[in-house]
Amino acid sequence: MLPRPPGLTTAALVTVGLLAAVTACSPPPDDAAPASAESAGDHGEIAGAVELAEPALGLTTVDATGAVRHLDLLDESVTDLADLDPPGAVHTDGRFVFVQTTSGVEVVDSGVWTWDHVDHFHYYRAEARPVGRLDARGPATVVTTTSSTSGGSGVFLQRTGEAVMLDTGALADGELTERYRVNATPGAGLLVPVGEHALLAEGDRVTVLDADGVRGAEHPCPAAAGTIATRVGTVVGCRDGALLAVSGDDGPAIERVPYPDGPVPPATDFAGRDGRPTVAGLAGPRRVWLLDTRQRSWSLLRSPRPLVAVTAVDDDGEHVLGLTTDGRVLVLDGGSGDVVGLSEPLARASLRAGRGVPTLVADQQRAYLSAPVERRLHEIDFADGARVSRTFETPSEPLFVAGTGR
Repeated sequence: MLPRPPGLTTAALVTVGLLAAVTACSPPPDDAAPASAESAGDHGEIAGAVELAEPALGLTTVDATGAVRHLDLLDESVTDLADLDPPGAVHTDGRFVFVQTTSGVEVVDSGVWTWDHVDHFHYYRAEARPVGRLDARGPATVVTTTSSTSGGSGVFLQRTGEAVMLDTGALADGELTERYRVNATPGAGLLVPVGEHALLAEGDRVTVLDADGVRGAEHPCPAAAGTIATRVGTVVGCRDGALLAVSGDDGPAIERVPYPDGPVPPATDFAGRDGRPTVAGLAGPRRVWLLDTRQRSWSLLRSPRPLVAVTAVDDDGEHVLGLTTDGRVLVLDGGSGDVVGLSEPLARASLRAGRGVPTLVADQQRAYLSAPVERRLHEIDFADGARVSRTFETPSEPLFVAGTGR
């Protein structure tokens, strides 16, 4: 076991086995809403998985050498999952971790996930393992859905303009399988799964693709950037607002949610708690856009400190979390805009190092902040003035962090 300094919780390096647990449904979420893309008759289980009584929440980290480790937030154990090439970016759907390297996009199964059954949840644990690699050169953008056992995961290869839809069900079986591959314009782009369909964002337009990748209707979306799946539908950011795609039997229904009038920078990235309708995006360094996908409306908050990242908790307290330029976690009231919490500088050295923005993710009760240069992961009680409830030391710099088990 690693030495435990006073006031710090240190993760021991042990192997996590499969945990047997009582099969149960959780209480209803705080916003039971229209269904996700999965069938209400399915429970998200797969062969070999064990259903748990509570979510197996974790933080899966990737260091600069490509070492992938999983921290179990329940028992504080750490498991070595894979050794990959040095990473350039990481994305997760709450189960699978997509690691962009110089060789392509590596997919690692964290082995833990949550299935949203609309009025309750199911929690699972299976074998954690590397799944495979999508060979590619150059930057790639990965977009996933809220399902970790079905549907697709979209990968856009910026150098070639190829858009590849991976079969998420096959990933759950330990196989990397392409459902289709289509050609698009090289450069920035997105392949966004929406039910059995997808949205291909390139240039100033978004094109609907069917289950086989065949192009359909086009929708204007100037300077498309940023996407996120909410409980209501899937968001794609545009310079003049956002497109909201709601999955249906005949394909996605596309709605435009324009920005209010005013010279405010558009959001180019979105973040929020899984399974909630409201998400957040930066509107320059001192303002925050909140997009309520249920109400199809935007609101704007002002921050007293410059921010580099933001996420919406969308709980009863309407908490909005921001990471300040000096490494503090700022908590705003999403209704009034008042400051309700501010931590000490937790990731100051990491931000000064200029190696990218530390990761800030939130669930219903806690937030998690990475501090790579400090070699720490912080758990924060945002409802208690941004109090640090636990700190985990890491054996190397957690360059990228993915919240898993969600």
